Amino acid sequence: MSEPHSSFTSFDSLGLEPALAHGIRDAGFVNCTPIQAQTLPVALAGKDVAGQAQTGTGKTAAFLIALYQTLLKHPPSAQRNPSSVRALVVAPTRELAVQIHSDAEILGKHTGFRHAVVFGGVDYEKQRRQVAEGVDVLIGTPGRLIDYMKQRVFDLRHVQVLVLDEADRMFDLGFIADIRYILRRLPSPHHRLSMLFSATLSHRVLELAYEHMNNPELVRIEPDKMTVDRVRQLMYYPAMEEKVPLLIGLLRQSEARRTMVFVNTKRMAEKLEALLNANGFHAQAISGDVPQQKRLRFLRDFHNGDLAVLIATDVASRGLHIPDVSHVFNFDLPQDAADYVHRIGRTARAGAEGDAISFACEEFAVSLPEIEDYIGHKVPSLPIQRELLPEVKAAAHAEGHGHGHRPHHRGRPGGGRGGGSGGRGRGPRRGKGSGHGSHSPKS
Repeated sequence: MSEPHSSFTSFDSLGLEPALAHGIRDAGFVNCTPIQAQTLPVALAGKDVAGQAQTGTGKTAAFLIALYQTLLKHPPSAQRNPSSVRALVVAPTRELAVQIHSDAEILGKHTGFRHAVVFGGVDYEKQRRQVAEGVDVLIGTPGRLIDYMKQRVFDLRHVQVLVLDEADRMFDLGFIADIRYILRRLPSPHHRLSMLFSATLSHRVLELAYEHMNNPELVRIEPDKMTVDRVRQLMYYPAMEEKVPLLIGLLRQSEARRTMVFVNTKRMAEKLEALLNANGFHAQAISGDVPQQKRLRFLRDFHNGDLAVLIATDVASRGLHIPDVSHVFNFDLPQDAADYVHRIGRTARAGAEGDAISFACEEFAVSLPEIEDYIGHKVPSLPIQRELLPEVKAAAHAEGHGHGHRPHHRGRPGGGRGGGSGGRGRGPRRGKGSGHGSHSPKS
């Protein structure tokens, strides 16, 4: 466990190679984030690192900077052939792999290294040709990497740097046998720099680290630090039929731009997309079943600001680095407390600030005590004002949809927020909301 550090460790103080320092300046980085300040001195000294850090903390830049510095300072083996990669970065999802590659091209722009990213679902021959032409830094998902490796499109005999990102997610998605297959084909841990990052350093992650790394130094950045320090959190307690009107009212109030809305099911993501578009918002749903080309286009449009609202299931809650996300809405509270942190980590990325607004409805409020225990404090709440519940235009195909979301009509019994009765779950909402009336997203 590393000792506490100064929040103002500058990249200029790390003695980085000029070509790398140039890329860091291009990215606009001046001072290290906590995970960078703790891991970089260790990795730059040639020691393996196992880091616990949530998404949004700057861990991608941390391992890319250490990777480039290592390759720049240590020339490849004279026996290396063009098909041998020098650095391998393994990610659990295609979105994360694509994002790492995007960051790598910025930070490594002046190094002269050749990059490639490989992942399943699209561009099989195109990706194969690019790797076959020779790359220095290969980024990819386990299945596609193994596929090309078995065809001898590339080999791992001269890898100098290994990165495993989101290692806990590798276990969750059932990739651990593939990871072990890849690791067994690398040079000995004593002959490469290895870096592992994970949201949790669980027993199974640490077992993997100690088995395939060279006595790694453990660095932990606690998850509640990010949520407490940088994200303004707020909770509403809507009845089921109020969720859609309340979301629309809040989106209008915030003049939604680069806003992420999280739901728990693909079905709800699709219905919410239809409702938001029917009510004047440019919204798209992204889930595991969206074709790869469409998914990448949606992410690009959202990144560029052409898409105002991205509706996501938890498949998109990790690894997506999208700058300047102003608001995250938990339309459905996640059922796993750690996912709450991953979701709201879409805003307040790498030191910025942002707002996370959550709906504790009757179906998912059961998750709230665990979430508040996990982040170490209660989430402030506000009563629902009548002006936040506009009329909702029904989507053409949203007739009679489930999850309790009906077009809201003013003046229904108990529709006011002045302590009136009516509607399910009123008691818990009053109890939870009382005493927090002075809070707002900006407080």
